[in-house]
Amino acid sequence: MTINDLSADLNLDQDRDQERIRRWRLVLGAAAESRLSYGMTSDDAAMDGALSMLYDQEEEGEEKGKPNKRSAGLGASSPRVARWLGDIRKYFPSTVVSVMQKDALEKLNMKSMLTEPELLSTLTPDVNLVATLAALSSAMPAKSKATARLVVQKVADELTRKLANPMRQAVTGALNRARRTSRPRLSEMDWHRTINANLKHYQPDLKTIIPERKIGFSRKRSSLKDIIVLVDQSGSMATSVVYASIFSAVLASIAAVSTKMVVFDTAVVDLTEKLADPVDVIFGTQLGGGTDINGALGYAETLISRPSETILVLISDLYEGGNGNELKKKLYRIAGSGVRLIALLALNDEGAPAYDHNMAAYMAELGAPAFACTPDQFPDLMAVAIAKGDLADWAASQGIAAGR
Repeated sequence: MTINDLSADLNLDQDRDQERIRRWRLVLGAAAESRLSYGMTSDDAAMDGALSMLYDQEEEGEEKGKPNKRSAGLGASSPRVARWLGDIRKYFPSTVVSVMQKDALEKLNMKSMLTEPELLSTLTPDVNLVATLAALSSAMPAKSKATARLVVQKVADELTRKLANPMRQAVTGALNRARRTSRPRLSEMDWHRTINANLKHYQPDLKTIIPERKIGFSRKRSSLKDIIVLVDQSGSMATSVVYASIFSAVLASIAAVSTKMVVFDTAVVDLTEKLADPVDVIFGTQLGGGTDINGALGYAETLISRPSETILVLISDLYEGGNGNELKKKLYRIAGSGVRLIALLALNDEGAPAYDHNMAAYMAELGAPAFACTPDQFPDLMAVAIAKGDLADWAASQGIAAGR
């Protein structure tokens, strides 16, 4: 966008549009100063400085003097970065801070500095930062890892507080509905629901209720459903791994389901024993490797003992680095055995990444449409799966486009 285009768009009126001018000036940077000047306050100047440190480096081939979109320009000096992190927390809302931190981590040489505990303590914890720390955990010295664990713990606690109750309510509600029976034995009666359902059959002369409709639960087993969460830990799935770790830990705390979590790249790691602590799960991942979905599904098959009562959640972009033909055979065999297969291209707020459309179409043919899911939607998704509902219909009701 040129300044002339911007002027026409805004119909600039210095008295009426000062706030709009201010915002455009901060977006476009110093190159727009001559055409978008206004009385910049000290806070505005500090905000502009923080933005400039990160974004004001003219991209190769761009004409000097034009107010082009800002691009990376912050140096990788640890003290300088620490000061800058403090500034952005002071002048920007937390949502903007998260975006700027993510940009700095991706575009600049900051990842190596995350091994420094002094810098770690200045960062604002969020899911993207946790994913980066998990990827770097094997390279961190012990002192830095201790600081990193505190950062990850804070985010894990916040996510658990936000997501645990909806997850438990959705899953236990679906399990209770699945267990109800209209022909219960005496020991299986749900007396409260039975009485409420038969109040209209109260007999005044007998002073009792005739229970024409009985409601109860089928005989309770050690677990009503077996849930396997199979997570691709390649680089594109980083935030999905964090959310999957939290949800798996919550599911593991529900006695009525048996939950296992397995992560994979070219190797397979079963993290089920760590599910009591989501931080241990997150640090048990090794983000950024290759992808062998076929090998991971082979391991998952060994965990399936009750196919008709098993839900397998595959969280992956479906790009197979191993044997694609064998992968299709395993998917066909697993789906055909009665396992409820769920394919999530992503479990985060960022939408679906690039994914293998051919594999997504194949899974849809097996009754497992592939789509991205937000953390807020995941509890309802699991409730639908437990109730053996139609996943494609559920996705459509949520406005989620299935992969194809």
